[in-house]
Amino acid sequence: MTAPSLALTLLPGRYAVAQLPAGAALPAWWPTGGMRHAGWTDDELSLVCEEQHVPEDVRCQRGWRMFKLQGPFDFALTGILKAVLDPLAAADVGIFAISTFDTDYVLVQAYQLDAALSALRGDGHVMREAS
Repeated sequence: MTAPSLALTLLPGRYAVAQLPAGAALPAWWPTGGMRHAGWTDDELSLVCEEQHVPEDVRCQRGWRMFKLQGPFDFALTGILKAVLDPLAAADVGIFAISTFDTDYVLVQAYQLDAALSALRGDGHVMREAS
């Protein structure tokens, strides 16, 4: 099976992946606009948003850049996220992935952005920058 060639958009800004305790509510500093994602589990609340919103005393990893896979993708399609993750893994680029109803987002550390772009383009993906 040949991996699909996808269009990805590099979103502006830098993002943070933050962790709050299980059962926590969205904090007062949580942004009301822009790309943001909250995921609750029995173990934690994970938050992704532009890093300037996250206070210094919050446990997080900063310095992520975000790619949006240009969906929407039908749930019956297979291998969409894998088509992006395989070339990144081959280039030793670590990721953090988020899935939504329509599409997926892949975050890479800013210091690995050039390697990620090179790997994705080399695998036939079309890279765009958000306007």
